[in-house]
Amino acid sequence: MDLARELTAWGPTSGHAVPTLAEAEAYCRRLATTHYENFPMVSWLLPKGLHQHFYNVYAYCRWADDLGDEAGNTERATELLTWWRSELEACYHGELRHPVFVALKPTIDQFQIPITPFRDLISAFEQDQRVTEYNTFDQLRDYCRRSADPVGRIVLYLCGQFTEEHAAWSDSICTGLQLANFWQDVARDYAIGRIYIPREDYERFGITRADFDRRVSTPEFIAMMKFEVDRAREWLQRGLPLIPCLPGRLQIDIDLFAHGGLRILERIEAIGYRVWETRPKVTKFDAARLLLAALRRCAFRR
Repeated sequence: MDLARELTAWGPTSGHAVPTLAEAEAYCRRLATTHYENFPMVSWLLPKGLHQHFYNVYAYCRWADDLGDEAGNTERATELLTWWRSELEACYHGELRHPVFVALKPTIDQFQIPITPFRDLISAFEQDQRVTEYNTFDQLRDYCRRSADPVGRIVLYLCGQFTEEHAAWSDSICTGLQLANFWQDVARDYAIGRIYIPREDYERFGITRADFDRRVSTPEFIAMMKFEVDRAREWLQRGLPLIPCLPGRLQIDIDLFAHGGLRILERIEAIGYRVWETRPKVTKFDAARLLLAALRRCAFRR
């Protein structure tokens, strides 16, 4: 998304006329299907009638993410995220201005989605503006609770599958997947000034903050990464009981998410946990195998 252009058209001072629902839905659909990142939530596995609703949710997340990451500086990002929060609050009071919220309001109403998961996502992006390191795993888990778990909860609402038990399993999968992504991207994140490995963890393995500057996979670092990979795997596996509780096609989608995270962890293991030197990747061949395995598991459960 070209944030500067979109802010000119739809930012807090744009003065643009409120779009119709059809225009707003087309806007969200375009944003979801043409963004430089893959759009994993809408696939052929989901019922066609849900696609637009997923586009609307994606557009909301895309805007919030870009406001946090591409605004240019912390002060501007914080200001824009505050504005986005005010637009969210206005949406829940029936005041619609931005195309994302014009499209999102019928989705919220139809599926009775509470404001909390949308609000939590903004809170996580706001935290990104001021926190770049974490002292404890509890702090990191709280960040995942607001940056990853809300997406899974929204998906449960959209698919009519939200219960507290389902949400707890979904949270475990979402946090596990985010941890897997953190460990996959240790080098990339450090290059932009972020460390997601908790200080209590790396100090426990005899690693100092200064050691990160060396970017070397020492025996201590490898031992620590094995610990982090094992912990992420535990989070993912604890959420797997959710899958057979879901309708067939949704089972396959969530199965792919969970086992995709597990595959990332396997790739980290395959390179000897040397994530400073090599970024582990899930290949197209891996993706095909994951899909076939998910289809087999779904068929077996039936």
